[in-house]
Amino acid sequence: MSFTVAIVGRPNVGKSTLFNRLVGRRMALVDDQPGVTRDRREGQARLYELEFLAIDTAGLEEATDDSLQARMRQQTERAIAEADLVLFLIDARAGVTPLDAHFADLLRRASAKTLLVANKCEGRAAEAGVLEAYGLGLGEPLAFSAEHGLGLGDLHEVLRPYVPQGEEDAIELPAEAEDQDPEDRESVRDYGPLQMAVVGRPNVGKSTLINRLVGEDRLLTGPEAGITRDAIELDWEFEGRPVRLVDTAGLRKRARVDDKVERLSAADTKRTIDFANVVVLLLDGAVGPNEAPLEKQDLTIARTVIEEGRALVIAINKWDACSDRIGAMRLLRDRLERSLPQTKGVSIVAVSALEGRGLDKLLQAVFAAYEVWNARLPTGQLNRWLETTTEQHPPPAPGGRRIRIKYVTQAKTRPPTFVVFCSKPKDLPDSYLRYLENTLRQDFDLPGTPIRIFARAGENPYVKKGRRRR
Repeated sequence: MSFTVAIVGRPNVGKSTLFNRLVGRRMALVDDQPGVTRDRREGQARLYELEFLAIDTAGLEEATDDSLQARMRQQTERAIAEADLVLFLIDARAGVTPLDAHFADLLRRASAKTLLVANKCEGRAAEAGVLEAYGLGLGEPLAFSAEHGLGLGDLHEVLRPYVPQGEEDAIELPAEAEDQDPEDRESVRDYGPLQMAVVGRPNVGKSTLINRLVGEDRLLTGPEAGITRDAIELDWEFEGRPVRLVDTAGLRKRARVDDKVERLSAADTKRTIDFANVVVLLLDGAVGPNEAPLEKQDLTIARTVIEEGRALVIAINKWDACSDRIGAMRLLRDRLERSLPQTKGVSIVAVSALEGRGLDKLLQAVFAAYEVWNARLPTGQLNRWLETTTEQHPPPAPGGRRIRIKYVTQAKTRPPTFVVFCSKPKDLPDSYLRYLENTLRQDFDLPGTPIRIFARAGENPYVKKGRRRR
């Protein structure tokens, strides 16, 4: 969809609420506190038959220095320059403020196609504000309520002359798919982008890393910790393969989080991990001698990724600022082996997001982890492996009768999940399942990805089904 609509206005006029209403889900964080949104967020919007790309922006501020507010304004101005149409929101209950008038003049000078929307018109208190909006010189204001959905029909009528309603774009297939059978082409058409989320503690360089990957200052960055609040998705390609990059808010220890917006940001990051394919845990490599770039909070984040069954890649940022690289890498691997043995073999890549070093190796590690995460093993090969493994280390014998493991099969991928059928599944200890997991990981070369093994009772072939008791 090429038609783009940017939603702009001063802070706390309801831009993110309108954005969520248009895209049909809660993508942007919403709170009564002004200034929650900082980055540009894009989403596919639909209003009846109209489809377009909506851009949520930060609140416009009168700042032109090097402050955070000035950098937020620059991001909003870029969204205005790229948009085909601008929805300028004001708070009708508060009336027209000097800041509204200032930015209305800015939009007129920018020669942008602008529609004026008077938001928060769910009561009679907004009537005076709607009348004041005529004085902005942007045409007739549209009375609207983003929170309650009032005025959607009017918004549709206003947008319809601008949004093109051509035929749906044809799905382009890769060149190598032209000579394939229809069934094979269907599988190519359904292939989605790799969901790659970048997570970590605040101020480790997550937004800078993604900006370097996409080749532009798409995300807001700076020396201040905790700039990013929303999980921002960017569609991108690496060597012809589609990737959806997701920047997330920094995760601090739960005991230190006392702000409501930060709690919302942490929950948004957790949802991002749930829906990701590969998660890149970014560490701060600017450490001194005899220090590991892995803190307790990093281990907590890594455990969350593994528990959710996502593929994990560890990247050490600011590697150029590390004083003892050999020692730091050794300490990192030792601590991972002791504190997080379930990530044995996980890829560790040293990068410098600011200088663009090591990014190709990072992406190669991400795609390799993705392939392992999608691995499917043949059942016959699995059972031959099971026979050899149980002979080398037989299962325990609780009560004097040894547990008999009959066969194993792979139930699903993403992550690789296996079911072991045995005689007494409840008596099979977790330690033996961990032994099977470690041996499976080593023998089938499945490094870094979480592996799940469940024990189930096999059906007894000598029990007659459907026989009634007398």
